[in-house]
Parts: sequence; C-alpha cells; structure tokens
Amino acid sequence: MKTSALKKFSIAALVVGLTLAAGIPAAEINLPDIGSPADAALSKNEEAKIGLAIMQQIRASGELVEDPQVTEYINEIGHRLAAQANIDGIHEFSFFVIDNPAINAFALPGGFIGVHTGLLEATRNEDELAGVLSHEVAHVTQRHLARRIHATQRQGILSTAIMLGAVLAGAVGGASSDALQGAIAISQGTAAQQQINFTRNNEYEADRVGISSLAAAGFDPQGMGSFFEVLSRGNITPTDRRVPEFLRTHPVSSARIAEARGRARSYAPVHTADSITYGVARTRIIVADQKTPEAAVAYFEREPYEFQSDVERYGRAIAYLQDDRPVEANKIFEELANKDPEIIAYHIGLGDSLLAMDLLPESIEAFEFAQNLFPRNASLIIHYANALMRIGNAKSAHAILLDLFNNVTPTPEQ
Repeated sequence: MKTSALKKFSIAALVVGLTLAAGIPAAEINLPDIGSPADAALSKNEEAKIGLAIMQQIRASGELVEDPQVTEYINEIGHRLAAQANIDGIHEFSFFVIDNPAINAFALPGGFIGVHTGLLEATRNEDELAGVLSHEVAHVTQRHLARRIHATQRQGILSTAIMLGAVLAGAVGGASSDALQGAIAISQGTAAQQQINFTRNNEYEADRVGISSLAAAGFDPQGMGSFFEVLSRGNITPTDRRVPEFLRTHPVSSARIAEARGRARSYAPVHTADSITYGVARTRIIVADQKTPEAAVAYFEREPYEFQSDVERYGRAIAYLQDDRPVEANKIFEELANKDPEIIAYHIGLGDSLLAMDLLPESIEAFEFAQNLFPRNASLIIHYANALMRIGNAKSAHAILLDLFNNVTPTPEQ
C-alpha cells in the first residue's frame, strides 16, 4: 500500500486551510448562538470551510481510498451512527478511508471523518469498527475542536491554527513526531499534541456519547471498549506490533476501558452478526494491502475452500481476479451470487469476472440483472458503466452515470 504521499503533507498547507476563516470580516464571523461559546470561537460555517480545505489536501495526496464499495460501506455505517448522535440534524457528515497502515481514525472540522485502512483491518468485528466511528462522530457533535479553540483563544487564532494543523497532519499520518513537536513548540512552547486536540475530558465525553449512539443504532455497545482493550494489549495483527497511532491521539487507560465497559453494561445486551458488507469492505482492503496479486491469492488460499466462509471465498475470488485468473474467480462469484442474491458485491464480482473473460454480452447481462435488483446503487453503476465503455457504448454509460448523479445526494466535499 502507498504510504509516502501523506508524509509529504506540510503543516503549512494545513495551516492555510485552518486560517481561511481568519480573513473573513469580523461581522461575518461573530454571530454565535446565545449560550454557545464554541460558536463565538469558530462557527459551524467556518468549521465546514476548514474541513473542505483539508479534504482538498487529502484528495491531492493520492491517499484517499477510491474503491466505491469500501466508500459506500463506511458511509452507510457512519451515517447510521450519526443519525443517532445528530438528532437535531445540524451537522453534516462525510466518511472516508485513507490508504495508510497506521491504526488510526480522526474527525476533521465540518463532520469529515477518516478511517485508516490499518484500523479497518485491525477490527475483529463490525461492532468494534462502529465503536471507533461513533467516538469520532461524538467529537463532531460535541464540537470539541471549536471548544478547544475557545479555551485557548487567548493565544490568538493564528497560533491555535498552527497547533491544530500540526495535530491534524499527525492524525492523517502526514508528519513525523519531530515535525509535530516543532510546530507545537512554535505556537505553545512544550504543549503536548493530545493536550491541543483532544483533552482527557473530551475523550471521556466522546466515549459516553458514542456508546449511547452505538446502542441506539443497534450495535453492541461493548464494541468500543472491546476495541480499546485490544489496542491497549497490542493485540493488533500477527505482523504489526507497533504502538497504534490511535493510542497516541486517543490515549486509552485501564480506567477509561473500565468506564467504557461499565457504561456499555447499562444498556440491554445486543448480540449482532457482522454484516456481509463489513466483511466485503474489510476483505477488499486486505486484498489491496497485499504487495502482489500472488500474495493476495496465497493469503486467501491458506485455508481449504470447503472450510472458508462466504466472505473468505469472496476474498479468494477477488484475489484470483487480480491475478488474471478470471475463470476461477467467475466460478466463485457465480456460486456466491446464486447462494445469496441480496449481496451487491457478489453481482459486481460476477459481472467483472465475465468482463475479464472477454464475455462482454454476458457481462452486460449480469450487470443489467443486478441493476434491476439494486437500482441506482453507486458501486454497481460505476462497474456497469465501465463494462458499457468496454463494448463501446459510451452513450449508455453516460446516461446511467448522469441518472445516478441526478438522483443520489452527493457528499459535502463533492
């Protein structure tokens, strides 16, 4: 996986985004809601502008995961959680995945929430992933960044922007610890990174609000504490024993884990099975994380086919497809699609494998069948349009993409 582009992030570039609002006339800035000190320091409109500026930097870095099936899933689960935390509907959210092996997640101003591929891989189940996302959603709804700026306003907007820029660069994976500490020293002497971005109280508050959202959204509220516990033990993956970045930006103590566990016990027990879409998204990340197609095949052939779950078989088929073995992939996709026709990913794989076999009419037929089952599904339409382009039918490809854009609500950064 690529990890170099984000390391080229300059703190100065982020500071430019963070200080965009500083050029707005005071009359436009200082219109706070009565009783909301955070708005006096940073309005929701300013937060959105800052978030958009940072998202532009992330997109330019080339580290944004563009896989539509992964993006669609992370937004599906993210908005499910946000709907419970954002009852008044005043916050807009957009969720995205960063191609970075560091185990980390972060919330940007304006409701942009990022998850590293390393964290998605490290989760053992969907409840743990939901626990991390609900925590980050809570940072947004509780307006922790704006409240932090309000608390440090005496230091001036510029110094605060520099500090936040350093922290956000570190969160995304774009700066060394020396660079971060240097930027922080310029603005606030010896202040530590987590003291700038997330105070201990903010972390506990995000845990409390996040666990409530977890339960309300139908996830196991123990998911958050469970993942914190795994991180604290260093039990991440067989190949990665480094201290997770998440622990540096979100310190986890035994007391915090105990409180999260105890709070979760106050809710009715929830026993959930992982959604297939969670398994599909995580599997696609794992395949992409392998250095070569052959390595991906070896990863998913470790266990005999007859003993594998459907998601593991899906991973094997994706690996075969990448290794230019479409016939073997097609056999698996066809089996999965017939067994569980409600899973869009299986139909997409079936159409893609037929396309790779140069069975163009059959591929188009498979995509048309799937589109009738799942109209205006973004992931499906993108793959279908690609197949139409392969047969030279650009007009139909344009038509279905235009229909999608006209009928599906875009994300804020779009």
